[in-house]
Amino acid sequence: QQPTTIHQTPTGRPFALYPQSNCLTMKSSLSALLLLLTPMLSLGANECEVCIKVMDDVRETLSKADSRKKPEIEKALGAYCADPDAKLTARERKICYYVSPIKRDVAQPFSLGMTSLKVCERINKSNPEICTVKFPVKTDKMEKKDISKLRVKQLKQILADRGVECKGCLEKEDFVKRVQETEHLSTDEF
Repeated sequence: QQPTTIHQTPTGRPFALYPQSNCLTMKSSLSALLLLLTPMLSLGANECEVCIKVMDDVRETLSKADSRKKPEIEKALGAYCADPDAKLTARERKICYYVSPIKRDVAQPFSLGMTSLKVCERINKSNPEICTVKFPVKTDKMEKKDISKLRVKQLKQILADRGVECKGCLEKEDFVKRVQETEHLSTDEF
């Protein structure tokens, strides 16, 4: 298509203005691209794994009829988090700590029948820390070649969970070695 007018920038470079139909085509192309990328921006199941487990556990305690009633959902959340016999892990207790003040906000999407992942994504908007809680990487019975496949970020998290610093660790191999040396400090409670 031919440009409608040719102009010059302040530096003297020429540029052309095209008819408005090209602008609309570009805008619609960008809109289509954004629609394609939007599903990729949502959180994955492994991002909110602890929250999903807690929501699934609470859902199991409710009858089908009660899972549609907000007050019943709030009671079930409270009972799940307060139950001393439940033997919740530290990470599950942390989710309970985050969810307790916003039970009503959790009950709304829960009552609509949303999946646990969608409920966690929704409440993650009000408290972004919810989906940062993850289960620890199990390193017991892992061989060195398997540990070396982990990312440095994961290795650092394992060491942080064990309360170990890795001073002087510069290379990935240093972190792998330190994880293996501190194997005796690993617990499932973290």
